[in-house]
This record gives sequence, structure tokens and C-alpha cells, in this order.
Amino acid sequence: MKRSMFEAFDYLLLVCVLALVATGIAFIYSSGINSDGILVTNEYIKQIVWASVGLVFVVFFAFYDYRRFERYVRWLYAGLLLVLIYTRIFGRYVNGARSWIGLGDFGIQPSEFGKVIFIFMLARYLSNSVQENQIKRLVVASLILAGPAGLILIQPDFGTASVYIPIFFIMCFLAGIPGRYLLFMLGAGVSAIVFTVLPVWNEYIMHGSAAFTVLLTNSKIKIAITLLVAVLCSVCMVFRHYFHGAKYFYWIAYALAIITLGLLCSVGASKVMKPYQIQRLIVFMDPSVDPLGSGWNIIQSKIAIGSGGVFGRSFLHGTQSHYRFLPQQSTDFIFSILSEEWGFAGGIFILLLFMIVIIRTLYIIRNCQSRFGTYIAAGILGMFVIHFFINVGMVMGMMPITGIPLLFLSYGGSSLLTAMSCVGILMSISSHKFHFSS
Repeated sequence: MKRSMFEAFDYLLLVCVLALVATGIAFIYSSGINSDGILVTNEYIKQIVWASVGLVFVVFFAFYDYRRFERYVRWLYAGLLLVLIYTRIFGRYVNGARSWIGLGDFGIQPSEFGKVIFIFMLARYLSNSVQENQIKRLVVASLILAGPAGLILIQPDFGTASVYIPIFFIMCFLAGIPGRYLLFMLGAGVSAIVFTVLPVWNEYIMHGSAAFTVLLTNSKIKIAITLLVAVLCSVCMVFRHYFHGAKYFYWIAYALAIITLGLLCSVGASKVMKPYQIQRLIVFMDPSVDPLGSGWNIIQSKIAIGSGGVFGRSFLHGTQSHYRFLPQQSTDFIFSILSEEWGFAGGIFILLLFMIVIIRTLYIIRNCQSRFGTYIAAGILGMFVIHFFINVGMVMGMMPITGIPLLFLSYGGSSLLTAMSCVGILMSISSHKFHFSS
């Protein structure tokens, strides 16, 4: 049965998104007031402009057939890579990363818009490769991920690059790529982070008491250890070949291969990641290591959230933001301001709004009859979920500080336009779920 576009328009999703955006504008305004009650920035006005443009984006994408992008997505992806290369060379530094392009006060962050293009590109490949070998699908999908994520990582913008990874895993899992392959990649990534952080952790937290981590500080020794583990992995694979019934050799080799890849990646990560980025991971485990430096953000954010209590200090009466104890308070730490002024009740209100957005997205995924649309919606779901949990976890001291904004609330045109475009795309997928692509 055919339905009109207006009947398929998801008003509940739109109302929740507008409520989040309006709340964000209110607390961006609050963040601009100093201890004397004087408004010192006009960020909230800029956010209103971006929100108005974003609403136009929502309407455009909602009424535009998302399937028409499939024929252009390869060109868009190639253009994204070129723009990211240009940004790395000629972009301007903001918060330690060369990730912005623009003139004067106007600037855009291509890596934010790149998430949408990446989602479309990966969805196109996964939907057209269902009959192919699963290992080949994983390799090609990984290459699609490696292009933008690698270029963003060398900006260096570790936080934004990390968002691409859960999007990749969710889409690949939904596309039917075996879990053991995805678990292998996830394990290698986690082990790479662990091997990268261990030497610094030993120096700052253990104060040199964990002597074995000293081996990981020397690149030559680390490479030698990697080769040794790789040899052991190969031996286990040979044993598995001659002892077909001994499956434990397979799983031992599986674990050793994860460690080998993790060690190799940690060698590269230690050269790419800046010291302050590794320090952020350290202070996440113990903020007191550098209370006036890298640990300051987490400590002040916890104070702001804790002082809010159940119902908060009331709007415009927060102290941590107005006395400028919170850095990046209109972007990364907007939830801290909200929690101080609206308290636990305000945090629950935001959580409920995000939960409705996530549930509506799951509903769209469940009812979409197109693989292409299903994978796109899954990628958008992954983006919404990871942004929320990392940002909220970050300001509560449960996640490392990575500079990831809280979508719809944090100040910034690039992230807001990207998020609202995704909302429009979700509505387009929903309104075309009864039609098959040609």
C-alpha cells in the first residue's frame, strides 16, 4: 500500500531532535555568561543559525530519495579523500589538530561530514557484495574504513577517527560478516592501544614498578617480540594442520595473531599519536597524575556534575562554567554544564530523548526492505550511539577525553549539520521502505 511522504514523515523523531537542539542552544548561551553575569560570546547566535540551516537539511534529505546517492557515492568518497588530504596539508590548527578549513571565523570540519559519505560508501559495497567471500568483504570494507580514518588520524584527530570504527563494526556485523573476523580486528585494536599506553602507564602511575613494560619502550625490542609471537603463531597453525582434531591450536594461533597485529599497530601508533593524546588515556585511569594539566578537565567536570545534585542549581546559576573552570565548555563539556544546572533530572531528560531517537532508528532498520537503506540506517545508529556514550562517559570520568561532541547539543556547525542531515536521511529511508531500489 502506497503512503504519502507526509504520512511517512517521522514527527516523533523530529520533535526529539528539535528538543535536543533547543536544549543545546540554551546551555551554549549559559556557557557564554561569566561570573559577573555578562554574556561574553555570541556562540548561541551562531548555533541558532546552524540549527536553522540544519532544519533545511532535514527537510531536503527527508524528501529526497536516498537511493539516488548510490550512483554518486564513489565520486563523493574520492572527493572526501582529496579534501582530507588538502585539510592535512593546508588546514588550520584547532585544539592541536589540523582538521579545519575555511577563512576567518567561518570554518568547517570535513571529517564530520565525511562520516555520512563513509556510511554511504560502506553501505553500497556491503549491499552489493552479499555473495562474495566473507574474508574478501572484510578486507575491502577495511580498506574503505582505512582511507578516511587514516587521513583523520594523521591530522591528528584521534577522537573523530575513533568514531568511524564502531560505525564500521556495526554495519559489517549487520551485513553478515562472521563475528570471529570482527572480533579479531577488535581484539587487535584494543591490544594496540594497550601496548601503546603501557609504557607511559608504567612511568606515570606505576612509577617504574612494572619492569616488563620497559621492553615495550624500545622499538627494536618491541619488533623482536612481535617476530617471536608471530613465529609461535605460525607453529600453532602448523600443528593445527597436522592435528586436525586439536581445535585449541586454532584458538591459540588466533590469540597470538591478535597480539602480533596489536604489537605491530602499537609501533605505528606510538609514532602517530601525540604525547598529549597518550596522556589523556593515562589521566583517565588516574586524573591525580596531572591535576592541573591533563587531569584538570575530568576533575572539574566531575565537580560540576556532582554539584548539580538531583535537580541542579537552576538554569544560568552554574558556577563551574561561569567561573571558567571548565575548558571547551560549550563543545566537549556541554553535558557537564547541563548536569550542574539541571541536575540528575536534566541528564535523564536528555537520555530519554536520545533513547527515543535510537529506538526510532532501530524501528527504521527493522522495517527497511532495502539492504542499502538498512546498512545506512545502521551506520547512523552507530554514530548516534557512540557519540552519546563516549561524550557522556568522558565528562563523567568513565571514558578517556577524546574531544567528541555531544550530537545536537554541543556547539559547532559541522557536527550539528552532519547530525541533522542524518536525521533527514533516516526519514528518507523510512518513507521509501516500501519501495525496492532498481
